Amino acid sequence: MQTMNWIGYAIGYVFFISGVCKLVNSDFQTVFANLGLPFPEKFLFLVAITELACSVLIIGRIYVRQAATALMIIIIGAIYVTKIPVLMNQGVLSFAFEARLDIVMLILLLLLWQHKPGQPSS
Repeated sequence: MQTMNWIGYAIGYVFFISGVCKLVNSDFQTVFANLGLPFPEKFLFLVAITELACSVLIIGRIYVRQAATALMIIIIGAIYVTKIPVLMNQGVLSFAFEARLDIVMLILLLLLWQHKPGQPSS
């Protein structure tokens, strides 16, 4: 199986689980409310549904670039809202630790986004 398929499955898994957890775990409502975002419950629902839908699209290898783009926007938003304050208040090492999964997922999404279907991969 091609490497890009496995990358897609890994991305899909992470975002599928993330979306489900956002929908079923009430702790996320508190987290989103504390971020100071407008309409935190609606925003949480939108992010969760987007993560679920995009993960299914990526796993199914349908509209992969569009799904990857939406997830990159979510990741960049998450880094900006939740990780940049860590950088400013606690320093680079704390930021690097807190943002490690976000950064890895962003890199994998970029790889998936720039991959052309049918193009050989290692």
